Parts: sequence; C-alpha cells; structure tokens
Amino acid sequence: MTETTVTTTANDGPTKASRSQWSEVWRQFRSHRGALMGGGFLVFVTLFVLLGPYIWPFEPRKLDIRAKDMRPIYTLLWLDAPKVSWWHPLGTDNLGRDLLARLIEGGRISMSVGWAAMLLSLFLGGLIGVVSGYFRALDGALMRLTDLFLSLPLLPLVLVAATLYGPALSAQFGSVAGTFVLVVVVIGITNWMPTARIVRGDILALKEREFILAARSIGTRPFKIITRHLLPNVLSPIMVSATLGLATAIITESAVSFLGLGFPPDFPSWGKLLADNTDRMVTYPERVIWPGLMISLTVLAVNYIGDGLRDALDPRIRGR
Repeated sequence: MTETTVTTTANDGPTKASRSQWSEVWRQFRSHRGALMGGGFLVFVTLFVLLGPYIWPFEPRKLDIRAKDMRPIYTLLWLDAPKVSWWHPLGTDNLGRDLLARLIEGGRISMSVGWAAMLLSLFLGGLIGVVSGYFRALDGALMRLTDLFLSLPLLPLVLVAATLYGPALSAQFGSVAGTFVLVVVVIGITNWMPTARIVRGDILALKEREFILAARSIGTRPFKIITRHLLPNVLSPIMVSATLGLATAIITESAVSFLGLGFPPDFPSWGKLLADNTDRMVTYPERVIWPGLMISLTVLAVNYIGDGLRDALDPRIRGR
C-alpha cells in the first residue's frame, strides 16, 4: 500500500508541474495585450481567407463589365452619388471583379506561401542548428555556411531565382503550382539562418547539462538524445523564430508579387493587388488601401505574437 502511494505521488508530480508551467506561460501570454490582440487578429484573418470563399458568393476572377469601377458603400458618406452596389461592399475593379472576393483569394495565396516558407525555414534552421551545436566536428563548416547565406541579399536573390527558374517550374508543374514552389523554396532557404544560430547556442549550453551527461553515460544514442532531451528544451526559441519567419515570408512574397515576378495576374496575392492598382490609386485609393492594410496588420499581429511568446517562454521575464 505504501509503495503504491509513493509511486502515484511520484507520477503525479511531474504532470502537475508541467501543467502549472504551461498555465503560467498562458497567463503571461494573456497579460501581453498586444500579443493577445495579435493572436485574435491572426485567427480572424485565417478564418477570413479559409471560409470566405464558402460564404461570399462572388468569384474573384469573374468579369462583369457592367459592374466595373464600383465604389465601396462607405464612400456614400463623403462623395456625391458615387457608383456603388450593396452586392459589392468594397467595390469592383476596372474589369468588374469583386474586390472583397479578390482580397480573400489574395489572402489565401499570401498566407499559404507564408506558412509553407516559414515551416521550411524552421525545419532547415532547426536541423542545422541542432547538428552544428551537438556535433563539434560539423560546427565550423555549418556556421561558415550560415555566414555565407547571411551575406546574400534576400530580395535580389528571389528576383534572380524567379527570373531563371520560374519558366521551367511553370512548365513542369503549371503556372500557379510552379510559382508557389519557387517562391516557397527561395524564401525558405534564405530565412533559416537566425533560427540556426539561436538553436545552436541553446544546444551548446544544454549538451553540457547533467541530464545530457547522464544520458551519454548510460549509452544513449545521439539521435535519441537530440529528439527526447534537446529538442523539447529548444522549443521556445523555435516558436519565437517561427512567428518572425512567418512575417518575413509574407512581406517577401508581397514584395516579389508587387514587382511582377509572383503569381499570374488571375491568381492575385495581396502584393499583386497592390501592383495592379497603383496606376489608379489616386482615383480609387481603396483598391490599394485594403490589401496594404491586410499586409501591415497581419505582419504587425505576427510580430506582437512573437513578442508575447518570447516574454511568456523566457523564465527570466515570466515573473515580471
């Protein structure tokens, strides 16, 4: 009876400690108002672009010349009898395409590129950081490779890759899929360096701790040490790097699309919507305000989430 009681108490201890730790992290994250608002906005944008096509009845690529150049309904507040339609609350473009539907479609493209590129850069950065920090023989070569990639200019490299490899990938996978693969791969392989440096620094400190030395002394293989002991302890900086990587990927994709080397015109991203309407932005400013506002607010929300995660996951800041 006594042994059973002791065993149960010993088993309950780590579980309660783990629960209290994550509850403290959540409490600290909630205390960061900017992070909480950013998380709410990111959830809203995600649901907006995922569920929007099933709720809003208009096709983003459907032409309706009779309904071209409609103004948003809120322009009735300061314009004298503008051409508006209650079926197009954000107006239409010069080809009669509904701007709200195109904003939703552009958000699906921009967010999908951002998430995919972020996951790729996170995988590369985490892998290189762990290998470099744990295996001393590979540390020098991998860090010099990281320094090499850090010296490369990101946007010119993306533009050169889009020019050289864009037509070949479009012919192989199709115009949309080929452009998606190209943009995701180029952004992903040029944004993993900060994650690799952060993970390497944490691995160098963790591998000299007592629990790692104990695991080595009983013959635990390096792969098992990395997956069961090291990776869970570097999860916090990886999560913070993920938020920053998502913001960088969205901005980079928008810049590439704005310069005309992104997706085809009939598959608009937010950056492409900006580029298509810059020539008429004086007459119809709402056509550039809405996609620009979505880019800015999404990136700002992701950055606030990163700040909140950094404060909540850092034990030195958590108690303040």
